[in-house]
Amino acid sequence: MLFRSMKILRRAIFVTLMIMGALLSKGQQEPMYTQYIFNLQTINPAYVGYWQTMGITLLSRNQWVGLSGHPTTNTFSFQTPLRSENVGLGMNIVLDKVGLEKRLSVSFDYSYMVLLSDVTFLRFGVKGGFTNYSHNLTEYSQYPDGQPDALFQSEIDNKFMPNFGFGLFLSSEKYYLSLSLPKILENTYQSNVSNYSTKSEVRQLYFAGGMVFTLSDKVKFKPTFMTKTVVGTPFQWDLSANFLLADKFWIGGMYRSGDSFGGIAQWIVNQNLRFGYAYDFTTTDLRS
Repeated sequence: MLFRSMKILRRAIFVTLMIMGALLSKGQQEPMYTQYIFNLQTINPAYVGYWQTMGITLLSRNQWVGLSGHPTTNTFSFQTPLRSENVGLGMNIVLDKVGLEKRLSVSFDYSYMVLLSDVTFLRFGVKGGFTNYSHNLTEYSQYPDGQPDALFQSEIDNKFMPNFGFGLFLSSEKYYLSLSLPKILENTYQSNVSNYSTKSEVRQLYFAGGMVFTLSDKVKFKPTFMTKTVVGTPFQWDLSANFLLADKFWIGGMYRSGDSFGGIAQWIVNQNLRFGYAYDFTTTDLRS
């Protein structure tokens, strides 16, 4: 049985790398999540239903704490299986703020599961929703001795932007692979001034995976990875290594290429409640 699962895993990795090889590998534009290993739903709709029970995730991220206008992301995720265990439904609400720029995203997820073997499952998922964008340019402080800039005399017009995406999620008790494109439409926000615009929603391909190794009765080891690809920006990847102790505590570390490294911890209170915390140390010039 293990041989069959590993054979399916190798084939899935090969096919995914072939798909990714046709793309120009570049970086990351959506909000980042250090604890993505505990909830992939925000980037992959095929993840809903994977828990096989109703569940809610609340996540708050503060990046570059101490800098004025630093990025903050607050996320609410909900998922549940239907009576048919093959179908999962979910919803995500994400509030992302950078300076005076705000994005409120609401999306709904649907997944359908296909049984590949007794222990291997493949889920297909679709995501649909919208982003409400606001950026009040008039609130920025301009140089007092300079001429007022006409570009900063109004808010950006376009506020409601629909979008949709899709994903695949292959899993068993020992491993998982995730491939997703959560936003297919490339939306551009424009201000009242005709010569100012910013492309704030671009296509971004995610590929992630992980395996679980039982080291003893009390210790399990889970290495994971995630890659993020956008045409026109640097390719980015995350690696993490986490240990589950006595089925109660997750503890581990992560590294994000060209950006940061950090620690991850999670306390499993019971089957219905978990608390997690992560701290990143940037490796860029912002570290000082």
